[in-house]
Amino acid sequence: MAVLAILQFTIILDFMVLSPLGAQLIQELSVTPRQFGWVVSAYAFSAGASGLLAAGFADKFDRKKLLLFFYAGFTLGTLFCGLAPDYEYLLIARIVTGLFGGVIGSISFAIITDLFPMHMRGRVMGFVQMAFAVSQVLGIPLSLYLASAWGWHSPFLLIVGISVLVGVAIAVVMKPIKAHLQLQSNRSAFSHLAGVVSTPHYLKGFAAITLLATGGFMLMPFASAFTVYNLGISLDDLPMIYMVTGVCAMVAGPVAGKLSDQFGKYKLFVWGSVLSIVVIAIYCNLGITPLWLVLVINVFMFIGVTSRMVAGSALMTAIPEPADRGAYMSIQSSVQQISGGLASALAGVIVVQTSSGKLEHYDILGYVVVLATVITIGMMYIIDKAVKQKERLATAAAAEADV
Repeated sequence: MAVLAILQFTIILDFMVLSPLGAQLIQELSVTPRQFGWVVSAYAFSAGASGLLAAGFADKFDRKKLLLFFYAGFTLGTLFCGLAPDYEYLLIARIVTGLFGGVIGSISFAIITDLFPMHMRGRVMGFVQMAFAVSQVLGIPLSLYLASAWGWHSPFLLIVGISVLVGVAIAVVMKPIKAHLQLQSNRSAFSHLAGVVSTPHYLKGFAAITLLATGGFMLMPFASAFTVYNLGISLDDLPMIYMVTGVCAMVAGPVAGKLSDQFGKYKLFVWGSVLSIVVIAIYCNLGITPLWLVLVINVFMFIGVTSRMVAGSALMTAIPEPADRGAYMSIQSSVQQISGGLASALAGVIVVQTSSGKLEHYDILGYVVVLATVITIGMMYIIDKAVKQKERLATAAAAEADV
């Protein structure tokens, strides 16, 4: 769990660091919001493509070896980002990083599903998802400081250094994970992929994940620019905002995981979604706002988002059968990344930056995210009913076997 949490920290920080660097990158590289949106989307699209390509092979190898291979490629791609001299080079570097980094999350979730029973996965997901909060508390403020002192390349070089250490830890600490190999048939990689994408039960999960991450991909790329130019918060106060909200998210992750195991994953998902809807609707319509109020709103927004992501992720791990977990998680990650890339690109088209730097139409992004969240609540209800039916059938089969 600890190794996976630290690994997730580097992956999430690599993606999230672009958001607080957005204001600086737009200025130093002389790019438009639409071009910056494509920098974010490039990672997502390439990650989606690699997820589909890797899905057929995901269950045919030791998960530890698969994890090390893709993590090495991710580290190399991040190094290219740290050396990028211009917009075009950075765009290509993000594509390379996404080709490898986009598969790592699915491998991690497959490992969690292999090793932990359903009644513990909420707590495990909450612990691993702390990486998101830690990146807020430690990674992003440190990255902003480094970017201010030594330029926007330095945060990526920091991630490379940490990733090298994490890769060594994975190689030394993590044991081989091969139990799923005993369940494999002689099907080709293509047949395995085709079987997974044609299973009606799995399609429900793919449909839900399409909208689940819309909020992050639409709002986060422009969050720093919106905070500075629309809310009137200075660049010097940005690290404080990320740090305070990150500390709250660090607490919210494990608590949300425990509550999801105790009271039900779908129930917590609904409450987290409702909180997110209310706060996002308020946040995206703000004008000049005092720092304390921005902090309060961001804290509640991250509590809502963290709760729904932990509960939703834990619930969807119950969808695939053991022999299909790697393939399912890879395709799910691919669908999530591609839909997120489209969301980022759409956000770049909707948002317009005026000569003063202010972003217009950010409220429209908020309404789109609210609508997607409402639809996702209904889709997750269908998944929850299917998972409970699956558990009842498994319990009945086990009882018959005992008799």
